[in-house]
Amino acid sequence: MNLQVIGCSHHQSSVATREQLAFTEQQIKPFLDNYYSKFPNSEVVLLSTCNRTEFYTAANKPNSVPGKSELIEFIAEQRGIAATDINSEIFIHQDRQAVEHLFSVASSLDSMVVGEAQILSQVKQAYKLAVETNQTAALIHRVFQSAIRVARRISNETEIHTNRVSVPSVAIGVLAKQIFERLDNKKILILGAGEMAEETLRYAIQEGGKDFTIINRSIENAKQLAMKFDGRVGDWDELEKELATADLVISATGATKAVVNSDLFDRVEEIRKQKPIFILDLAVPRDFEHSISDRLNVYLYTLDDLQKECERNRQSRQSHYPKAQKIINHEADLFFNEIQRRSSGSTIAQLKRQADNAKQLELDRLMNRLEGVSEKQKSEIEQSFNRLVNKILHPPLKSLQTESPQVSGGLLEALKKLFQLGD
Repeated sequence: MNLQVIGCSHHQSSVATREQLAFTEQQIKPFLDNYYSKFPNSEVVLLSTCNRTEFYTAANKPNSVPGKSELIEFIAEQRGIAATDINSEIFIHQDRQAVEHLFSVASSLDSMVVGEAQILSQVKQAYKLAVETNQTAALIHRVFQSAIRVARRISNETEIHTNRVSVPSVAIGVLAKQIFERLDNKKILILGAGEMAEETLRYAIQEGGKDFTIINRSIENAKQLAMKFDGRVGDWDELEKELATADLVISATGATKAVVNSDLFDRVEEIRKQKPIFILDLAVPRDFEHSISDRLNVYLYTLDDLQKECERNRQSRQSHYPKAQKIINHEADLFFNEIQRRSSGSTIAQLKRQADNAKQLELDRLMNRLEGVSEKQKSEIEQSFNRLVNKILHPPLKSLQTESPQVSGGLLEALKKLFQLGD
């Protein structure tokens, strides 16, 4: 089996590179069509999310999948960029390493937020699009179906997915739920339009949030974020008015000092009339003066508060890593054993036919020369030939069945060469 994954992710690639290589769903199908025009003897799946873009390629025959440089050149051409701009930030995994990587990705062990639920559905969608483009992609079928099964096993047999670990996920999924039973009837105000604000907003929407307003000193950045989630853009000059009506505030600006001081909040508090407000101050330095947290019915959490909660969740989750990794290793063994069994089956059958043909030719030649041999003697001679052939074939065939997939794969190729067997 010739399987590899080439791509970039949050582990080793810059945001700029990930943005250059990101594909929308509408762009994936044309890319797959162009890929098969260029590399008709291989199979491919393109997985593109906000934190990774990965190209899984596979083929039955050696040298049928494009090499790293060749594929990077093709990808760069498709994206209208220079290959030299992205080459240093692209990783490659092959064969078992590639399979284990896919298993980890599908199980969310490789995610920025370990335990996130979205990645499995994204893997399924990428697999679905690949199958629709090339319905004969047998190797892709096997490895992605296995990856989906592994992800389900890890979800069912470990607690990797039970405790949230990222700052935004803990802020919304844990702390916000302690204050509000539901978010679909709450007014959400976002101060800032950067990555932290966007990620936290995503979690708020996943938890049911619908009514949200974005305020940012750069109105264009606010509009871009609002367009992604169909939200409303507010005016920075009306910050007091927006705070006075908000239930949940997500603040992550790049300001060098507090944007909401005690005096400003005094005016806001007078309008709110002690209505509860939940504030997530995710900025460094802080956007809200610390003294505001002492106000009645004000629930203010800073990054320091959230990091402590994240660490508790992270420690709890890490105890389940070994079990999840053990599942991945076991499933990878099963996968390659099955691949090896399938690939060696036809070669073994071909070797046996070749040996039987040679045996039968020599047996017929011998029988034609012998005179006065009884049927019983002929049967004994034939059985002796059969036993001899079986004894000669038994050691190499046993080695193919008992050695590891890595070793038996080399033995299989050696067997084909030694006995001049075809593919």
